[in-house]
Amino acid sequence: MKPIRLGMVGGGSGAFIGAIHRIAARMDGHFALVAGALSSDPARAAASAADLGIRSYGDFEEMARTEPARADGIQAVAIVTPNHLHAAPAVAFLRAGIHVICDKPLAATPQQARQIAEAAQASGARFFLTHNYCALPMLREARALVAEGALGDIRLVQAEYLQGWLAGESDSKQAEWRTDPARAGAGAIGDIGTHAWQLAEFVTGQVPQSLSADLSSMVPGRAVDDDARIALRYGSGAKGGIWVSQVAVGQENGLSLRVFGTKAALEWRLPEPERLILSPKDGPARILTRAQDRSASFRTPPGHPEGYLEGFANLYSDIAAIIRGDATPLERVPGLEAGLSGMAFIAAAQASSARDGAWVEVSP
Repeated sequence: MKPIRLGMVGGGSGAFIGAIHRIAARMDGHFALVAGALSSDPARAAASAADLGIRSYGDFEEMARTEPARADGIQAVAIVTPNHLHAAPAVAFLRAGIHVICDKPLAATPQQARQIAEAAQASGARFFLTHNYCALPMLREARALVAEGALGDIRLVQAEYLQGWLAGESDSKQAEWRTDPARAGAGAIGDIGTHAWQLAEFVTGQVPQSLSADLSSMVPGRAVDDDARIALRYGSGAKGGIWVSQVAVGQENGLSLRVFGTKAALEWRLPEPERLILSPKDGPARILTRAQDRSASFRTPPGHPEGYLEGFANLYSDIAAIIRGDATPLERVPGLEAGLSGMAFIAAAQASSARDGAWVEVSP
């Protein structure tokens, strides 16, 4: 089966997430990168494309106009730009009938999110959002356990994502745009909070109805939140919480999820992604590994660690299957609904915090 021809917007020389997407897309041989508008600087875009051996475009509009008319034109495009630059290329390629694979969060503002949603709903092409952590095997196993009733009724949900890399001023390129409200739209809640939100939703199958948030900017002069504590209420009666921080000194990438039900509990931590702890109410805890995983979302034998890159690669493999007509992976691949849910989470958290933690309904 021939690889799906892939384009890329953003991700030029020195861009972290662009390189991650390129590695993941080619890991299983389902995609071939053939074209890109890799930078807003035409010279840098051309140089980056030359290094990769692909067709170069000075901007995404030109690529969206030109590629559909080529016999060897792209069939899908990966958008790996800062948040405020997701909407315009997503809309352009969806209108051109090209599948869109977009890095999270969906957009920087609700208006941009609506533009993407309208274009996706009117297009014959599909829209995918790369929340890579939900593609890790043990989190797919956690979802299966919850769905089959192994935990009983869900009572408590706790998600955390703790980092320390923005505990002080930073002049790195990554910090520059992530701390700029015009480009990021939100701080920690957008950058890593949407991961925690999506992971809790993915595993439990439930979306909170309302939340109460306390967002803080711990670093003096910072214009976006860098710490957030959020309480959640579910329609089922369950309660939850999300704590995300980028000023937690000593924390590197501390994503974790705990789900407590009437019959059992689950616990998972990113530093040990291959271990899922299942604790029955009336028995000893069990440590589940990929040897017990039923999703077959792995490429090496159990005991050979997999992680961040493989999560992205799992998504790209599932996306390729969907593009080719296999609907089997649809329920586990984030799409427009996951993106809109994340944007609703950001908006509700910001509104609640502005009202001193008042309870706010979450409305996608």
